[in-house]
Amino acid sequence: MSPTVRIAVVVPHDMVLDHELWRWAPPDTSLLFNRTPFTDRAVTLEMAEEISETAVVEQAVRDLAAAEPHLYVYACTSGSFVHGRHGERRLAAAMSRAGGAPAITTSGAVLESLSALGVSRVAVATPYDVALAGRFGRFLAEAGITVVSTGDLGLGHHIWEVPYETTLDLVRAADTDAAEAVVVSCTNLATYDIIGRLEAELGKPVISANRATMEAALRMVGRTPPAAEDLLGHAS
Repeated sequence: MSPTVRIAVVVPHDMVLDHELWRWAPPDTSLLFNRTPFTDRAVTLEMAEEISETAVVEQAVRDLAAAEPHLYVYACTSGSFVHGRHGERRLAAAMSRAGGAPAITTSGAVLESLSALGVSRVAVATPYDVALAGRFGRFLAEAGITVVSTGDLGLGHHIWEVPYETTLDLVRAADTDAAEAVVVSCTNLATYDIIGRLEAELGKPVISANRATMEAALRMVGRTPPAAEDLLGHAS
């Protein structure tokens, strides 16, 4: 029998971690993927602006519409925060109009997660360069979230190759006692197996891009995301 819930997921052209998003999906939920057109730009502000063009994302949504998804997701943090809070809302609304179903973005999902936790002061860990990371900080500030500390890897390519140990060190270095939670940006940065470990170690929530995206998506279609204890992975 086919899964009863279909979530259409638009990702950037260089997304490699489809499998990580699948790890959050219950057995009765299917993820239908499509990608934005190829660009040879590095992961910079310019690339984020290019892959966030409304017409580009709308076309990716229309290409998925024949499957009659229950929800559309733009699973890209930078592409959904680069034009600020207004740009994120505009993008989600355009997706919904183009596909005829509700729509969310990763950056919007991050804000939902922080709101649900009652968090207003965060540490932010990203794989980005300073300019792109700074734009994320401004997006959070527009939503009333204070960034108290940051850590960035300065990468422009192959973010999916970052090993867990590097991400663990990045998050630890970004965190401070003043932060109520840690936000880990980029859907192309693997985090599934280390979220539980980090939360236990730091004593606070760790909201990664993929975690926020899938938890928000599953709630919107009436499914239950994995419990925190289920995310205690076995990465070393």
